[in-house]
Amino acid sequence: MPQNTALAPTPPPNRPDGQRPRVVIVGCGFGGLEAAKALSKADVEIVVVDRTNHHLFQPLLYQVATAGLPAPAIAAPIRHVLRKQIAHGNLTVLMGEVTSIDTASNCIVLDGGEHLHYDELIIAAGATHSYFGNDQWAKYAPGLKTLGDAFTIRRRVLTAFEQAEREMDPAAREPWLTFAVVGAGPTGVEMAGTLAEISQHTLREEFRRIDSRRARVILIEGAPRVLGVYPEDLSERANEQLKDLGVEVLLGAKVTNITAFGVHFDTVENGVPTSHFLPSRTVVWGAGVAASPLGRSLAKSTGCELDRAGRVVVQPDLTVPGHPNIYVVGDLASAKSYQDPANPTPVPGISPGAKQMGRKAAFNIIRRRRGLETQAFRYFDYGSLATIGRRAAVAMIDLPFTKKQVKFSGFPAWLFWLFVHVYFLIGFRNRIVVMWDWAWAYFTSQRHARVFPDPHALEPNAMLVRVPPPSAVASPAGTAAAATKAATTSAPGSTNAA
Repeated sequence: MPQNTALAPTPPPNRPDGQRPRVVIVGCGFGGLEAAKALSKADVEIVVVDRTNHHLFQPLLYQVATAGLPAPAIAAPIRHVLRKQIAHGNLTVLMGEVTSIDTASNCIVLDGGEHLHYDELIIAAGATHSYFGNDQWAKYAPGLKTLGDAFTIRRRVLTAFEQAEREMDPAAREPWLTFAVVGAGPTGVEMAGTLAEISQHTLREEFRRIDSRRARVILIEGAPRVLGVYPEDLSERANEQLKDLGVEVLLGAKVTNITAFGVHFDTVENGVPTSHFLPSRTVVWGAGVAASPLGRSLAKSTGCELDRAGRVVVQPDLTVPGHPNIYVVGDLASAKSYQDPANPTPVPGISPGAKQMGRKAAFNIIRRRRGLETQAFRYFDYGSLATIGRRAAVAMIDLPFTKKQVKFSGFPAWLFWLFVHVYFLIGFRNRIVVMWDWAWAYFTSQRHARVFPDPHALEPNAMLVRVPPPSAVASPAGTAAAATKAATTSAPGSTNAA
């Protein structure tokens, strides 16, 4: 694989019919949207294909899941975002799911069997949840990638408090008031901190039979610290802030099974492996991410290499080896940054990386159509932010044009996180709505996006059963470290996951 910053050009295919070359963009997340915008003035026909009708600002998705923001505040219709290009006549938006990629005939296949020809292809299909081979856990522990996921989590969280209000037996009530979050990456930390806020502040005066402040929020992590990708000092500070919010943090806990009634996990105590069972009727999954299944389809069609997470290993210019007209960007790409061509570094799977890859793919398409050399991707890292809860966050910022880094936490980091996310939202209206809702929530602790459909029509039967199975032993009150051992063994074939 070449490691120079400019790659030898491959002549683009000719269009004998005289039509403009067609660029198909699969996915309209951060990478796909940026690519479409960057191609707006190019002499090409653009077709954007997405399985939904909206672009989603994923970093704030947990706010929808925890009733802090309404869905339209963080999502915008794709057709509205790209309306100027549609009106200009060089862009078409199709809502559909890509089922396979036929590189031999330069076509993608949509649901329903429709074949769509491309001259240049940008695949920005994103990622999904990974349960490490235990996909049966998905119905009990939803992850957070789509609006549908957010609505499911919101419904289960609020329904748990409602079920607890109905339950007269204190022992049977406790699992409804126990919220488990698996995985202490940014998503897990954000979810756990916000769930603690809801129980401590938002709902404290809204029930008669229960005290929402007695709810337990337990963050389960298999690694020795939270936010493992951050420096150790910021990780420790995040742990302290979580505990200040009332979150119980379980480190070194390997999840072995999840059911409708709780979480099985193993720990090592004094060198001895010990199994535990945590009764909980609401579990949120934030422990694993896997690339879109389109990666496997592309590998089958092209023979390209996939990494352990199913991401496509791309060339320096973001193309698939042997296919200079196919680009993979965002969470589906296992890409490297060539700031230093001799020492390329992996690109993190965050929104700035996806945006920059989308723009670079568009830039290289334009260069290739002009017969110029494509260029290797260079990622500009501006730092990392993670919010933990009210007035709590951690930040790691790289200063431009220097090699210095600033690290800070607490209220200053939370305030910085707030303004950065508002700035990058799509649309002026969304920025105003989010600012207003956050200001209102800050001064009143209220969250008004708390309406959800009838849970009985949407949930699996097991999720709303109010009597636990005889084999499940309820955990006594106390810290998460004292969670009761499982009365039943884990399901056969379960693996360590958190």
